Amino acid sequence: MSTRRTVEYSVSRTPEMGPNRQPVAMPFLPLGVEPEMQGEHMLINIGPQHPATHGVLRIVLELDGETVVKCTPHVGYLHSSFEKLGEYRTWNQIIPLTDRMDYLAPLIYNCAYAMAVEKLMGVEVTERCKVTRVICMELDRIFSHLLWVGTTAIDIGAFTVFLYTFQERERIYDLHEAFTGARVTPSSTRIGGMMADLPAGWIEQLQHFIDTFPRTLDETETLLSNSNLWIGRNRDVGVINGADAIDYGLTGPNLRASGVDYDIRKDRPYYDYDSYDFDVPVGVHGDCYDRYLVRMEEMRQSLRILQQAVDRLPGGAMNVDDPRLILPGKGDAMSDMESMIHHFKVVMEGVKAPPGESWYGIESSKGELGMYVVSDGGSKPVRWRVRGPSFINISTLPKLVEGYMLSDVIAVNASLDIVLGEIDR
Repeated sequence: MSTRRTVEYSVSRTPEMGPNRQPVAMPFLPLGVEPEMQGEHMLINIGPQHPATHGVLRIVLELDGETVVKCTPHVGYLHSSFEKLGEYRTWNQIIPLTDRMDYLAPLIYNCAYAMAVEKLMGVEVTERCKVTRVICMELDRIFSHLLWVGTTAIDIGAFTVFLYTFQERERIYDLHEAFTGARVTPSSTRIGGMMADLPAGWIEQLQHFIDTFPRTLDETETLLSNSNLWIGRNRDVGVINGADAIDYGLTGPNLRASGVDYDIRKDRPYYDYDSYDFDVPVGVHGDCYDRYLVRMEEMRQSLRILQQAVDRLPGGAMNVDDPRLILPGKGDAMSDMESMIHHFKVVMEGVKAPPGESWYGIESSKGELGMYVVSDGGSKPVRWRVRGPSFINISTLPKLVEGYMLSDVIAVNASLDIVLGEIDR
């Protein structure tokens, strides 16, 4: 069993590395200007159709010159009513909806939902399924962080990094497709197991990714970590201390970048995460640069977990041996009457959960992801609610940008790593 260890990062903050920006005291008034001569504030909209909002997000900014006086995020442009739709779908039919909440890390949402329902039903998945789900979740943690660093680099002006990271994302897309048949929305889990067992050669393909991906991480850090452009746009920008981060409800990399050592995989372990040897990267200053450093190191730690999961992946069945949950094999359904009956009931009536409620929280790529389900004993939930990290992350944007410059809004918003599919659920 691994001991709890944290990794702290600190950049040498010398003047030549970039301006030491601090928020301007409000209201802003240029030196020597009489109050009655102060100009009017200007309102501008960023989004909802703007590449730097990372989705259909509208940010209304009140500016005094180029200084942000007030920031108001407007959400709801992508509202899809996922939680309400879930009340009219069977337990397994909800899984495709979870894909579309965070389409940047869909396997994590697949697993979190299945784990909540299985907890309600008292189902313990097989060891092979547990390790497979750990692989899926850590692979998509890397998948999400790669998109984050690539698109953030474009926002700030480093285009080459985008090409490097998206080339690696394509390799993970290939792993998605080989396992599930889909690239973006895999819908991989089922209540009691997975949609299928791992195909032949998949683990070898994953092992090749584990062996070769660190080179791209090294190249990305070479391009960014000591770049004057990157440091100047991120250092001392969007600062939030640990106490305020906790008060706002931040979790995940954004919380750890503020110096708070909290990771659900360590603090409330699930799927034997306490038996994996990995470190929790923790920042020092709580600015955009530390949020970048934490996510870069998290990808390296996910690689460590993936390697251990591959090494310990057991044989045996992927799904639980329960005909009330899992469809029988096609051969059995076509030749055995009892199997045919079970097949008919699972398909036509759906899996039935006992009356009660269940909450399951896991560490997603963006923070704490909680799934809450309520059952009345039928094949559909009475309520399905999601505690999504992006919704909390975006609520901190006004605090992080007010008093900074207009150009800093782009860097700060990117550093929070939001996805609007989960916010507008």
